[in-house]
Amino acid sequence: MITKEQVLGILKNYDLESLTIATVCSHSSLQIFDGARKEGFKTLGICVGKPPKFYEAFPKAKPDEFLVVENYGDIMNKAKELREKNTIIIPHGSFVAYLGSDKFMELEVPTFGNRGVLEWESDRDKEREWLLGAGIHMPKKISDPKDINGPVMVKYDGARGGKGFFVAKTYEEFQKLIDPTQKYTIQEFITGTRYYLHYFYSPLHEDGYTLSKGNLQLLSMDRRVESNADEIFRLGSPRELLKAGIRPSYVVTGNVPLVARESLLPLIFSLGERVVEESLGLFGGMIGPFCLETVFTDELEIKVFEISARIVAGTNIYPTGSPYSDFIQEDLSTGRRLAQEIKYAVETGSLDEIIS
Repeated sequence: MITKEQVLGILKNYDLESLTIATVCSHSSLQIFDGARKEGFKTLGICVGKPPKFYEAFPKAKPDEFLVVENYGDIMNKAKELREKNTIIIPHGSFVAYLGSDKFMELEVPTFGNRGVLEWESDRDKEREWLLGAGIHMPKKISDPKDINGPVMVKYDGARGGKGFFVAKTYEEFQKLIDPTQKYTIQEFITGTRYYLHYFYSPLHEDGYTLSKGNLQLLSMDRRVESNADEIFRLGSPRELLKAGIRPSYVVTGNVPLVARESLLPLIFSLGERVVEESLGLFGGMIGPFCLETVFTDELEIKVFEISARIVAGTNIYPTGSPYSDFIQEDLSTGRRLAQEIKYAVETGSLDEIIS
């Protein structure tokens, strides 16, 4: 893993008046490029093969230039070129998944946020340790598949966009569906409404909803649309579908907007606050955008089943702001908020606090 000292050494050779914001052309890149441009930064899109044509349809979100690589692993060979452009990388879920977390930790280009979070986010056992340590209510974990005696959700490690996840009600169903070559986690299936809560933690600002260090913002919420899982039961009852060999699939295909009851906002902020405070003690703190993936129950409890410690694709619904970010600043996307944090860090000489 590249050390913080090495990153700071690279930054000493940067022209901070001419920074370039770069990310992989996928996931949430449109709002990242648009937000960076609104804050006066140059932008660079990293792509495989050739620049995607669809950027031509969105001129405000098209990067100023593209860096074409042969494959995602080839990004490692472009580090020198990226540094020469005074580049700061904005990681997103696809970036880390495509490059691989091990290589991402070694990439010799300054990156927004704390790379140390990957160790805690990508391993579901460590993620659970983090969240439980923060006092978060989580679905019960089933250690032995033979103990399955009701609906459970089975998930593989890493950012996969729901691919391969499945629900099982018995040990026999689990055996039929599991890929034993991959590391997995079994959680009890919680009934309720899924809410994906989009926060932003700044270690630099001391106004607003303050924490022991910095402040916390709630920028938006969404719910994911998952391939056939949201529509499949129009075809018949679960028993009829199983007889026909049809099973739900949880691959994320899109997102829809949500707002929560205002009376739940104190709990929503408390959840985000506890997760950030615990991260400060565990690995020096996660920085910037993160998402708590939750279920709201009919008892108005909020159970957290996962955390994504970077910008999530659900924020793409709000390129010009959400019902929550509008109360902070008009036209505030998560992509723009990222750029604002970098801009503020440059102006205050505190870039070292948000880069790794």
